[in-house]
Amino acid sequence: MQPQTTFQAAGTAPAAAADGFADSVFRRAAWRFIPLLFVSYVVAYLDRVNIGFAKLQMLSDLQFSDAVYGLGAGLFFLGYFIFEVPSNLLLHKLGARRWIARIMISWGLLSALTAWVDTPAAFYVIRFLLGVAEAGFFPGVILYLTYWFPAHRRGRMTAMFMAGNPVSGIVGAPLSGYIMHAFGGTMGMSGWQWLFVLEAIPAVLLSVVIYFYLDDRVADAAWLSAEEKKVIEGEVAQDASARTHNSAASAMLSGRVWLMCLILFGVIMGSYAIGFWLPSIIRGAGIADPLSIGLLAMIPYTAALIAMLLTGRSADHFRERRWHVAVPALVAACGFCLCAMSENQIVPALAGLSLGAMGVVTAVSMFWALPTSFLGGAAAAAGIALINCTGNLAGFVSPSVIGWLKMQTGSVSSGLFLVAAMLSLSALLVLLCVPARLVNR
Repeated sequence: MQPQTTFQAAGTAPAAAADGFADSVFRRAAWRFIPLLFVSYVVAYLDRVNIGFAKLQMLSDLQFSDAVYGLGAGLFFLGYFIFEVPSNLLLHKLGARRWIARIMISWGLLSALTAWVDTPAAFYVIRFLLGVAEAGFFPGVILYLTYWFPAHRRGRMTAMFMAGNPVSGIVGAPLSGYIMHAFGGTMGMSGWQWLFVLEAIPAVLLSVVIYFYLDDRVADAAWLSAEEKKVIEGEVAQDASARTHNSAASAMLSGRVWLMCLILFGVIMGSYAIGFWLPSIIRGAGIADPLSIGLLAMIPYTAALIAMLLTGRSADHFRERRWHVAVPALVAACGFCLCAMSENQIVPALAGLSLGAMGVVTAVSMFWALPTSFLGGAAAAAGIALINCTGNLAGFVSPSVIGWLKMQTGSVSSGLFLVAAMLSLSALLVLLCVPARLVNR
């Protein structure tokens, strides 16, 4: 028996060595791109939702109502919706390096210009144009990751990239509070104006870094050897062979794609309830100083970051996707219900916000393993963009509806209950309508 055992052990050595080499190559690729894309997403999300902090001062300065704020905050997503699919198709054709750099410099400049809006009409226009400018960044990066990582490695990469969402809250909430607290009145500008100007600068600077640093495809990577390129291209090609949709038309007409749009819509309702209303909910619980609000807002985002990274690791380890989306969505629904029932009490409100943030941030991150498991090629470019822009219409609906309901009832509670219902529906659709065999790999 001993010779056979020795033979078996020797036979497994080359395979183990090959697996180890592949792991090291993909680890190297991750360290090359993920930190830069992560920082870019921190800046992107911060520029998208810092309007939630600006609201604490700009509404009184400009005499805007909650309904005006909600509509303006949501109009970002109308521009985003209209231009996202063509933007992602252009990225697929022209390359990520040039297109993502273009996106970042244009949104940075428009975000800075928000500091000088003075009427509801100007506010609506600048928010719409900001959505047009940023359209394509997030789905472009999700598409870009499919060029470099197969499905069984992409869950963790997506989670690491999307950690930019909670980190933007961890870093951005106290930063935004500090800017508004410390810079108000400087050079005749209000704190909320300085907020838009200062937080736009990193996007412009990062656009230059992206242009000179990002590689469009594996074949363009001069820092990889021919053997290393072959490993990456081989795994990505093998992964692509399992996809069922490869043309833009097949994606646009697919019932599965439209199901994904509906699922994401419910989850995004929760994401932007957090992004646009968290500071106001904390202030409603009795905290007045913007800096204190910013420091307390770190708590939900920190909890969300930890939950998302642990869930991403679990999803890749078990190669399971459905429950890793559904359970976080249900956790978020419970959190919004708790928050709605205790919005004037800081401790239970923060607990509810933390559960909500943990759930929605994790669910959004884990969700993208579902459509990328069956979309490839031009279908991935069109399908990912369609799913993201349609799902992100919730970014228009969520703040607008919550703002309108707050005007009608004097409370955000009814809006939070609606968000909880949408998250529960998304969880049920994942479990009942998405076949495990399609996504669990």
